[in-house]
Amino acid sequence: MFEVFAIGAAFLFGLAARQVALPPLVGFLAAGFCINWLGPKGGIPAETGAILDYIANLGVLLLLFTIGLKLKLRQITEPHVLGGALLHFALSIAIFAPISRLLFTDDWLSALLIGIAVAFSSTVLSAKLLETRHEMGTFHGRTAIGILVMQDIIALVVLAIFAGKVPGPWALLIFATPLLRPLLYKLLDLAGHDEVLVLTGMVLSLVIGGVGFQMIGLKGEIGALVMGLLLSNHPRASELSKSLWALKEIFLVGFFLSIGMSGLPDWHALLFAIGLGLLLPLKGVLFFLILVLFKLRARTSFIAALSLTAYSEFGLIVAAGIPAVEPYLVPLAIAVSVSFLIAAPLNHFAHPLFERFGVLLQPFERPIRHPDEVPKDLGDADVLIFGMGRTGSAAYEELVANDRQPIGLDADIYKVEAHEEAGRNVIFADAEDCNFWDGVNIKGIDAVVLAMDDIEAKLIATRMLREHGFAGTIVSHALHADHVDMIHDAGADQTYLSLKEAGRSLAGHAIEETDMSDEEETARPEARLAKE
Repeated sequence: MFEVFAIGAAFLFGLAARQVALPPLVGFLAAGFCINWLGPKGGIPAETGAILDYIANLGVLLLLFTIGLKLKLRQITEPHVLGGALLHFALSIAIFAPISRLLFTDDWLSALLIGIAVAFSSTVLSAKLLETRHEMGTFHGRTAIGILVMQDIIALVVLAIFAGKVPGPWALLIFATPLLRPLLYKLLDLAGHDEVLVLTGMVLSLVIGGVGFQMIGLKGEIGALVMGLLLSNHPRASELSKSLWALKEIFLVGFFLSIGMSGLPDWHALLFAIGLGLLLPLKGVLFFLILVLFKLRARTSFIAALSLTAYSEFGLIVAAGIPAVEPYLVPLAIAVSVSFLIAAPLNHFAHPLFERFGVLLQPFERPIRHPDEVPKDLGDADVLIFGMGRTGSAAYEELVANDRQPIGLDADIYKVEAHEEAGRNVIFADAEDCNFWDGVNIKGIDAVVLAMDDIEAKLIATRMLREHGFAGTIVSHALHADHVDMIHDAGADQTYLSLKEAGRSLAGHAIEETDMSDEEETARPEARLAKE
């Protein structure tokens, strides 16, 4: 019966949320509240909560492992990440603790711990939203993920101080984990491309990372992240991440259901959650101002801040581990759920929101820009390719073979660096960045190829090209049939379904090879007669 209620409720509420243009996770949260409200009297099995908590933990470990696969260690040590995380944590406590003391409690220690709990941002929600929009590798995505990793480290320190959970001497083994890299690389090389690859990812994230780090006195979440980091430079890291995608998504449904089932609110808990929900914009504004202070542009700061504007599930873990704040655990859980309900739809429309309100935010920019955000020069290129994954790279090579001068643009700085090392003309830029369009000269461009996966990025790029007077050809690929008309209506000249075109190309090669074989067979008797 667990499957009937958990999977059935998640499906119905998730489908309903999608119909009103909300992310499905909003529906999953509502499903969790519904299951909790029905309870055993409504036929819900008593063990439902415990099973969902277990599944949720697996989902979080797999998510952090896949985040680690896409991370580079230097991301965490960049000044705007390290300094931004620490400064935001300190200022959040300075702001939220006195407010909590005024509104929610008479005890300063409890107010301080509430302030600490709400200072963290949701790793799961932020990573899920960024991944859905294919923005994990973008500059704002890397900034948000780096800050989240720093917050997780801060959470460990807070637990050690207030809960007395100081890691033992075995925890020092974390500094020896780089020695495991050759062994991990060998395991990944031997795993193949089938279900053994999936099992390899599960063993590394759940067994070695999760259970292994718990045995030495550290959080399993940190272990899963470290395992992913150790493999992030392996050539098959992306393949491993994709192989775990469906499994991770299913387990994360359990996470959002478990958040919704964390407790039914009384009036005190409900008022507490509403109060923190009203204070949530302060969290985002603080992130925006701090990131601008570190020379990031208004757009980058806005989208990264919006990604971080949600209270954290790790804040609940901190609260659960500290006796003094235990009475506020259910109200905090409700507040986290409320923040998810607010943050998810806002992040869904992050880019259109900045397009509309960016003019109000740009005056906050500092005159000195971060090196990753300087204006782009397209040089002598005559064809522009957005998105330099496999599709974009193939288009680039074909254009070069036909004596054209393409330039590739990608929002993943590490992908750009790899292309530069391979000798390709590729620069770092984001098609969804209106500031990029304001600072780039496209007069020498004859044609544009849109090879990104994200439909929103294609639509924005197409509209911006036409709005900036581009009259040349825009060609795009599409992953789904319903996207074709959307891209065409935005201004593209031609849109092709990727898999259909791949099939046509394969058929063309087959016909070409068959014709060549027939010609050879025909030529053989003629050659023999000539010899005779």
